[in-house]
Amino acid sequence: MIKHFLNLEWKQFFRSASFGKGLALKILMVFLALYFMVTFLAIGVALYPILKKAFPEDDPFIIVNNFIFYWIIADLLIRFFFQKLPVMTVKPLLTLPIKRSKVINYVLGKSSLSFFNFLPLFAIIPFGIVLLFNGYNSIEVLIWMLLLLLITQIINFLNFIVESLTAESEVSFLPLILVSGSLFALNYFEVVSFSYGLSNAIIATIKQPILMVVPMTLLAVLYWCNYKLLKSKLYLDNSLQSKTQEVKTSEMEWTRRFGDVAPFMQLDLKLIWRNKRPRSSVFILVIGLLYGLFFYPNPIYKDMAFMYGFIGVFVTGIFLINFGQFIPAWDSGYYKLLMSQNIKYQDYLRSKYVLMAMSVVILFVLSIPYVYFGWKILLAHFAAAIYNIGVNTHVILFAGSFNRKKIDLNQRAAFNYQGTGAVQWLLGIPLMLLPIGIFSIFHFLINFEAGIASLVLCGILGIVFHQKLMVFITSKYLDSKHKMISAFSQDN
Repeated sequence: MIKHFLNLEWKQFFRSASFGKGLALKILMVFLALYFMVTFLAIGVALYPILKKAFPEDDPFIIVNNFIFYWIIADLLIRFFFQKLPVMTVKPLLTLPIKRSKVINYVLGKSSLSFFNFLPLFAIIPFGIVLLFNGYNSIEVLIWMLLLLLITQIINFLNFIVESLTAESEVSFLPLILVSGSLFALNYFEVVSFSYGLSNAIIATIKQPILMVVPMTLLAVLYWCNYKLLKSKLYLDNSLQSKTQEVKTSEMEWTRRFGDVAPFMQLDLKLIWRNKRPRSSVFILVIGLLYGLFFYPNPIYKDMAFMYGFIGVFVTGIFLINFGQFIPAWDSGYYKLLMSQNIKYQDYLRSKYVLMAMSVVILFVLSIPYVYFGWKILLAHFAAAIYNIGVNTHVILFAGSFNRKKIDLNQRAAFNYQGTGAVQWLLGIPLMLLPIGIFSIFHFLINFEAGIASLVLCGILGIVFHQKLMVFITSKYLDSKHKMISAFSQDN
């Protein structure tokens, strides 16, 4: 049965409509994986002599054990944001005579073989070998390595439980950050020494191998909890169950002044308001709007005027970037129906443009208080807003014609990479690096005002040629129309 599951996933991988475009991203991820593997390997080999040289009076093995608490906290946070349960497309299997227990055990077993679980081994095993060469007891070293392997698996299954319990929250990452931060603070300020206690527990387990029963039992309990959670959700009609909520309607009369694009604007605004993922994106606007506070008060960036262009583009364009990068995938759930209607595709795209342009204007107005840090910042934000309206809106609409990944509107937005493909990763180059490059060149060659003028000029040119650009972009969407319909009909 496992062989059959693997065969299905292999076919899904190669037959997916997004395979060609996702392949480049997967190759990049392979290179990143190799980089981290080599890095961890180097750490494992070099850690003992480095610690011995830095702390000649202390035992490097004890020092490493004292830091395992911090590793657990960091590993759990990283997994929460980047590791997802490798759930295969199981709903079609539920109509077949396959036991749900086999499907669940396969999914959980597959998670145990995650890269996140293998990566620490590239540091643990070399470090253990170095310990053996330095005269440490071989049995104790092997038990220590096995114990860390168990801890890695415990973190793996604990992460999925935390994700499951917080999935319904739109700020699901806050509880974990608060708990992790509190534990770190308690340990750092020596209110409760978790690192020392965990180190002692590890040493005690090494000396008394019978204590290995404790982490093994904990791992079994976490596996069982994950099994129960998955089993409770593994039903064909699970997605049909919904919470009863009070319906709030709005006619959005004000949108009618936009003419033919009004129905599409209403559709987008309702989509943002009524669905979890796009609604969660609104909360990210607050973070984007306050982004400048990380830089402007810092005297280090006072003379780095070219940073003003970058921050201005980001602050005034956070909605444009966040919402625009998934056009038209936001409508992927009903894209086939939408395309079967007698609508003008250019009006459909123009509604997206108007919505993004409006957001830029609103965010610029809200960012005016940054003038407190200097008039140059306000000028940079104004120039960036013009650039966003004239250039980045068209860039992001054009990039949308290459989107082939469906989006689940009911998932959270923060650190959610579902529906993200190579297009979204590459889009950052023209969106952010291009305006920084333009601004920096004119700023360094002439002066700050010339950099501002260059951004404004680019934005004005984009606005002047808006109609011609929209005709070109619309033609790209029409050429890709049937490919999108096919891709959005698949699960990816």
